[in-house]
Amino acid sequence: MKYSEYAIGQVYKTKSIKLSKTDIMEFAKMYDPQYMHLDEEKAKQGRFGSLIASGMQTMNISFKLWIEVGVYGEHVVAGTGMNNIQFIKPVFPDDELHVTAEVINLLPRRRGNGIVTVLLTTFNQNNQKVFQAELSALIDN
Repeated sequence: MKYSEYAIGQVYKTKSIKLSKTDIMEFAKMYDPQYMHLDEEKAKQGRFGSLIASGMQTMNISFKLWIEVGVYGEHVVAGTGMNNIQFIKPVFPDDELHVTAEVINLLPRRRGNGIVTVLLTTFNQNNQKVFQAELSALIDN
């Protein structure tokens, strides 16, 4: 979408993605090698009683699901920021995640383009909020 086509309050919903134990462990091996993501036995003794996904993985999946909706399309120039990042609940193996993206701010720039800020909110299969962040991108007109 072009910048001029966005309106505050628009809401988009993504498809769902199921996160396996293997997905969690493979991501953690590369990007967040902490016991709660890699060591099943130690994780069972921890606060959550199980392996959990890295918050970074949850954030990346949320971004991927949003981008796959295709709203930005070819009009996106670049990301400009991510604010108020919240890891609200742990994500466990076999959780199925989906995202809503609500346009919460529009900031016009020169030449008719502008910055679009969306509130990404990620839910599990029980409709429990697990992640939330404000994502801003420069969009052409």
